[in-house]
Amino acid sequence: MTLSRLSARQMFFALFALCTGMLGFGLYLQHVVGLHPCPMCIMQRYALLTVGLIGLIGGLHGPGATGSRIYAGLIGLTAIAGAGVAANQSWLQLNPPGIAECGPGMEYLMESFPLTEVLPMLFRGAGDCSAIDWTLLGLSLANWSLLSFSAFTIFAVWLMFRRQPR
Repeated sequence: MTLSRLSARQMFFALFALCTGMLGFGLYLQHVVGLHPCPMCIMQRYALLTVGLIGLIGGLHGPGATGSRIYAGLIGLTAIAGAGVAANQSWLQLNPPGIAECGPGMEYLMESFPLTEVLPMLFRGAGDCSAIDWTLLGLSLANWSLLSFSAFTIFAVWLMFRRQPR
């Protein structure tokens, strides 16, 4: 079975499953491996969550041709925004500033602020955006995120212009 024979509903559900897996891997790296996300990482997670939720809504809705194009357009716009953040972080990693621009480290936050103020800061992210803490095949998480969002954008454009299967 080729990709072009899948219904839009099936593709939207597959996109949701992929995004869920990617978010799960990010949470694994955070809570099991101990990599603290930076503010740009959190923004990329929000973009990934939004792409996944649009995919879930599109899958549950089972839209026709026009609805599929609308969902694909929303996915494409969100993916472009996520790619922009990932590209910015990738650039920061290639050209790190002298001082971390993304905020102080976790140790500083815990020593300097009460827990009631640290918890919201944790939600926003506390790592250094220019640090490369993990790689796969020579690419950082930001690089992989950029590739993923680029693929989502290409998928969205393809979905907007493909002929619907009968």
